[in-house]
Amino acid sequence: MDRSAEFRRWKAQCLSKADLSRKGSVDEDVVELVQLLNGREQFFTTSSCAGRIILLDRGINGSEVQKQNCCWLLVTHKPCVKDDVIVALKKANGDAILKFEPLVLHVQCRQLQDAQILAVRSTHGLEVPLTHKGKLMVTEEYINFLIKIANQKMEENKKRIERFYNCLQHALEKETISMTSYPKEKIKEKNNSSCTHKKKRNPEKACGKYITEGNNKELEIDDHDDPGISVTIFPEDY
Repeated sequence: MDRSAEFRRWKAQCLSKADLSRKGSVDEDVVELVQLLNGREQFFTTSSCAGRIILLDRGINGSEVQKQNCCWLLVTHKPCVKDDVIVALKKANGDAILKFEPLVLHVQCRQLQDAQILAVRSTHGLEVPLTHKGKLMVTEEYINFLIKIANQKMEENKKRIERFYNCLQHALEKETISMTSYPKEKIKEKNNSSCTHKKKRNPEKACGKYITEGNNKELEIDDHDDPGISVTIFPEDY
């Protein structure tokens, strides 16, 4: 089975599985983006979150506790209000933190060049401790201030999702036009010519290997690796 067929089989298998997220479905604000990616043969998504405001209780030794062992006091994919946070904080027994997490997509890509289209990161987040050992460490006025910031980030996150979707759609359409207007024979000829040229410059190096200029070490691409590349996407400048 060639790599393209293996990728298609892997994609079909993954997309047929049940959604194991807490919500059990794709978030409304990211549905179109997920559908756009899954509708292209070179991509498929494995998980997604459109962005959320959460209140977590990390327990007594919160600094060392993993996320999956936390108590989720509040989770919303929409702007929240102070009263909801205050009520949720009363359930905290350890170190509770208020977080805003932006859009996250985990995407499998058929080839490295496909993954490069999605290479975007962001630091558009928020994480603030509110309690220690169940005791509230800040004022309600400060909590209200934090909620306003988190809600502002949520609104900005929605705008970034839309910009990212439009830019990605444009890039994929441009790629499709480029591929259909350029004969496959020319692409094959160009690739073969490129490999031959590299061999002439350095006969000891084979095509499919890259050399860093700094230390002249080879970075080999193994044809037997998994047929996809996992990419985490955080919209920032789109």
